[in-house]
Amino acid sequence: MKQKILLLAMLFTTIGALAQKITWNQMEMEAVNSKAKIIEMDGVPVLQVERDLVASPFDSSNIEASVDGPTYVKIVNLEMENGTIEVKVLSQIMENSPFPAARGFIGLGYRVSSDDKKFEGIYLRPSNGRADDQLRRNHSVQYFSYPGYTFSRLRKEANGVYETYADIGLNEWITMRIELEGEKASLYINNQKSPSFLVQKMLGTSKNGSVALWVEIGTIGYFKDLKVVKKM
Repeated sequence: MKQKILLLAMLFTTIGALAQKITWNQMEMEAVNSKAKIIEMDGVPVLQVERDLVASPFDSSNIEASVDGPTYVKIVNLEMENGTIEVKVLSQIMENSPFPAARGFIGLGYRVSSDDKKFEGIYLRPSNGRADDQLRRNHSVQYFSYPGYTFSRLRKEANGVYETYADIGLNEWITMRIELEGEKASLYINNQKSPSFLVQKMLGTSKNGSVALWVEIGTIGYFKDLKVVKKM
């Protein structure tokens, strides 16, 4: 895929939090424990996001403490409880990934607190979607809640409840649409009429907040066509 950095993108770093800020899709965004830039992909401007391993080091000997955290680019000055979030995502696994079992982790955070200490999230593992292993396929989609409710904890305490299968893959655009209503989150993938995944009762304490474009270790993530509609 042809990629070219757009000179129109304005990136700058704030001194206090060392947070990179970028204007994209007519939204002011802030990179938290991540690196972001606007590039051109097949003639379309998209946002490229990677986890910043300096700001957020990865410890392969303690994976549970090193993943499912605030590694995202979030919308600045947004407070949302209920409504709809839609975005197209494309995931690649970086060469020489620091985590050999990287799956192309990419997704959305929502109800993100202003201090980044609380949020809910749903993400994809695109390389699992068409794996020749049914157990891996069953782990294609993941809900989690920060802090405390990592994928590994949820898998131990409620195996299968917060994960599911989806027909997805690396290096392809996937449309994610999340509808939020109270304690419930419904994920629609690739404009399906029925939800691909249901979270009947979210586990976090954050009731409103911002929306974030989330990636994890080993992923080069691309995002486009972000739409956020608040329900009044």
